[in-house]
Parts: sequence; C-alpha cells; structure tokens
Amino acid sequence: MTDWRHTATLSRTFLATAIGACLVVGCGAVPGGSGGSGQTLTVMTFAPEDTKATNMPGMPGMAKAYERWVNSKGGINGHKLRVLTCNEKNTPSGAADCARKAVNEKAIAVVGSYSQHGRAFMAPLEAEGIAFIGGYGVSSEEFQSPLSYPVNGGQPVLLAGAGHQLGRACAQVALVRPDTLAGDSMPILLNAGLKASKIADASDIRAAEDSADFSAQAREALANTTANTAVSSSKDSKDSKEKEKEKEKAKGCVTAVLGERTETFFDAFRRADGQNRKPQISSVLGSVSQSLVDRTGGKESPFEGAYLTSWYPVAGDPLWDPMRKVIADFAFGDDGVDPDDSGTQTTWIAYTVLNEVVKRFEQDEKITPRKVSRALNQTDAVSTGGLTPELSWRYQDMRAVAGFPRIVNGRVTFQVVQAGRLVAQEGEQTMDMTATLEQAPRTA
Repeated sequence: MTDWRHTATLSRTFLATAIGACLVVGCGAVPGGSGGSGQTLTVMTFAPEDTKATNMPGMPGMAKAYERWVNSKGGINGHKLRVLTCNEKNTPSGAADCARKAVNEKAIAVVGSYSQHGRAFMAPLEAEGIAFIGGYGVSSEEFQSPLSYPVNGGQPVLLAGAGHQLGRACAQVALVRPDTLAGDSMPILLNAGLKASKIADASDIRAAEDSADFSAQAREALANTTANTAVSSSKDSKDSKEKEKEKEKAKGCVTAVLGERTETFFDAFRRADGQNRKPQISSVLGSVSQSLVDRTGGKESPFEGAYLTSWYPVAGDPLWDPMRKVIADFAFGDDGVDPDDSGTQTTWIAYTVLNEVVKRFEQDEKITPRKVSRALNQTDAVSTGGLTPELSWRYQDMRAVAGFPRIVNGRVTFQVVQAGRLVAQEGEQTMDMTATLEQAPRTA
C-alpha cells in the first residue's frame, strides 16, 4: 500500500513545478479571473498617419488604450484582446496592405478604422469573411458591403445634415471639398439637405486634397455667397420681426469639408474677405473639432459662431466620461488620442460594439471571423451607452438609401461654437437623415 506521506510529497512537488512553469511561460487563469482563460482575440485598427492629407492618429491610439484597459479587467468574456494597428497612408496600396496584414494575422475583425479607399481594403476582408466594424464612413463600400457594420451614417448623413442646418439660415451656400472620388459625392448629399429648405444647390468648389494654398477657392467661395443676398425693401407690410428673420436668412454661407486642411482654407477665406462681410461659416466634425477651436484661440477663435454637424453628442456630454477615463488611465500620455476628436470617438464606439458581441458567445466557444459576422447579422440590437441609437445590422434594419443601404444610424446632431465651446444648437438639436437620403440621387 502506498505511503500517504510519499503521495503528499509527490503532489507538492508536482504543484511547485507547475507553478514555476506558469511563472516562466504563463498559464490561463480561472474563467472570469483577471488574466482571461479563452483564446486570444486578434483585431486590427488602421488609419492614415504622417501623411500630407487627412491623418487620424487618435483611432489606433484609442484602440491600443482600449486593449490595455479591457485586458486589465480580464479581457472580453475571458478572452485576451490583441490589437494590431496599421498605417493606411491614405493610399489604396496602404489600405490593401493593412487589410492583408489583418488576414495574415488571423484577425477576427477590423474595428474602428479610417480609409477612403474602400475598394482596396474591403475585397481582402470579404474573401476571408472578416467583419469591418465601425469605419469612419468616408467610402461608399462601408455602406454597401455585407461585411461592413457602420456605427454612424458617415459622410452621407453629415453632408445631408449640414444641408438642413444651413438651409435654416442661408440664402446661398458654397461647398469647398476635396477633388477626390470620396469628395465627388459631397455636393449631391449637401444639396439633398438644402432641398428640404427649398434652398438652391450649393456652389461646388474643388480643391486638391493636400493643397497648402486655398486662395483661389476662398475668393470663389466669397464671390458665390455675397452676391444677390440683399433683403427686400421695407415697403411691404412685413413686421420688423419677419424682416429680421429674412435679413438673417439672406446671408451667404460657406462650408468646407477638407479634413485637416479645413483650418488652412478658412485662414485663406478670412484674408480674402477684405470688406469684412463675414458670411456664415460651417463644417462637419472631423474637419473642425473642439481641439482646433482651442488651438486657434478659444473664445477668440475665428471659428466662433461656426455651425457644425456631428454624428454624436457634444464632446462635453457626460456620456463620454467612460471613454475619457480610459484615455486618462491607459493612453499613457499619447497626445494623438483626443477625446474630443470624432475619430477617437468612433473607435471607442466600434470597440464597444465588439465587446458587446463577443460577450454573446459561450466562454469556451472558438470565435472565428465568420462567427463574428454571423452574430452581427443575426444578433439583437447592440447598445453603445446612449452615444448612438441601438445598432442592429439585420436584413430588416437596412435602409432604402441609394448607394448606402447599410446606413442603420442616420442620426446627426447640430452644434455651434459659442464662447469657444462646441455646444448643442438651439432648436432641433438632433435629426435622422434617413428620409432625406432616401430621396437623394444615387451617388455611388
């Protein structure tokens, strides 16, 4: 009969050896413990950085901060999260390279990314069944591919929303936009919003995406928004309040959607306005942000009074507090991760969606790209903590928007710069652009 003391000694020896091995190579933790126990989930976030045009360093920066935060809490449903980042370089080849890297690294999804080169990155992802969750919405493929799951309405709803916002205040509108494939749809979308207020189509002014001199575009925009805006004389019977409203709406408006170059354009525009006529200026979040207003003078910023259209609540809304805490604790001083930036915000929302979907799998279930896509196609609506409406991408959630059927969130918020802060505009502060876009001509 085996001596129990000998058995106990062997057990203690085995346990000590196992613990030592874990200290060297690492071991899985108990399910639900701080170390995670399931498979490691690899995802990718890509965006352009260090280019001469649009740069979105806050998106990969937010993704890495999210990775550190969620892993400090034991991962997602017991799964450690591994986030890969990639510089998309603002080129088709760069976008395709990032997508191929995601495939080669066996990513289960691409999350919270930016690229205007949808054709280049979607094809490699579609071939492997990899979901594209929460893109920024600047390429039409994001609203067409069955493997794209947008969290906002992208460029289409922003431009349509800007049309609604400007239609309330303007007699004439000039649009300054990049001379790119993505930019070509902007006038159609803006005009769809203007049409709702019976305003004539905007003047379409093109500019090189990486230009440093917008003098010619500034002069053209000024000329197109200061002519024929005279108010009718006071000979009619209109009372003073009606005349004041008419005078207000008689002004011209200039909206520029040029990404990082928007500031450069408006510098040129102010210099061109030698007679100090000061047309109403406007843009969309992503081209103008709170950090830009702060950097250009706060209350004294030339963007004071500017109209802005966004997908999300204003940056000061308490709904953003959880994101702000993650950035403060886990971004490790990365200045590129700006909580007021719409790219950073989009990435946060996209990872919130990923988190919610992964939690719906069994803890010991093997998660694959196609399972993630299937879950997104079939799952009940996903909550983003009030930052968007609840999101669902089932067949019945698709919209009859020509060229953009996968817009499942058509909401915009109307904002204005007041006393150096982006605040909600008085009156109707949010609006769903779906119906407006359903009536717009096809753009893609």
